[in-house]
Amino acid sequence: MSYSATTALATQAIGLLDLTSLNGNDSDATITALCERALTPVGAVAAVCVYPRFVPLARQVLDRLGAGLVRIATVTNFPQGDADIERAAAETRAAVAAGADEVDVVYPYRALMKGDRSVGHALVQACKTACGEHALLKVILETGELADPELIEFASRDAIAAGADFIKTSTGKVAVNATPEAAEIMLRVIAEQGGRVGFKPAGGMRTLDDARMYIEQAERYLDASWVQSSHLRLGASSLLNDLLRHVGQESTTAQGDY
Repeated sequence: MSYSATTALATQAIGLLDLTSLNGNDSDATITALCERALTPVGAVAAVCVYPRFVPLARQVLDRLGAGLVRIATVTNFPQGDADIERAAAETRAAVAAGADEVDVVYPYRALMKGDRSVGHALVQACKTACGEHALLKVILETGELADPELIEFASRDAIAAGADFIKTSTGKVAVNATPEAAEIMLRVIAEQGGRVGFKPAGGMRTLDDARMYIEQAERYLDASWVQSSHLRLGASSLLNDLLRHVGQESTTAQGDY
């Protein structure tokens, strides 16, 4: 790939990035720095993803920076993916009330692994309702734990049927996160549904080559015009360092993956 093509791909990937900090030691300073990184010399990331308690701060910082178009994502039922529908819905309502534009909720994958094929649909449906008219719902399937392709496919179809706006691979908190094998299953289901929902691989992406793999997969199953932030997100933070390097903007900030 030529230098110009590489630069273009890195720039595209920056615009698809959900710049994420979901660490136990996150602080106001951590989140402020994260939001400041969201505006790069070649454009803004798609969203910042933070714990619910940091949503108001993220909005304040982004507004101060003139980055009102950068969306604020948060997480609910995270990372455990319990089957408590009422609690997941309550967390989602609270997150939206706090100002979240997007909610990444963890599908009750352990319940599915134990044979319960109904609670996932009910939980996603309840959280979609809790999002109201404006917030997007991204459903984390935890594909590395589901492992079985049949379960990944079922969870993908189930989440979409229940109202998911995106389906997402992983929390970034387990041993196996985004993989091309899981992405293939999820993208195939999305394509069969007419491409009406988005896809977000998350966890383990650190290089431009990682981003390229998922972008090219999405282009194969859908098309190049589908690959925009309204349909494809890349969930990571350490990825940004390598993307900036490829556009000639070295980063001195080290970030953990999640």
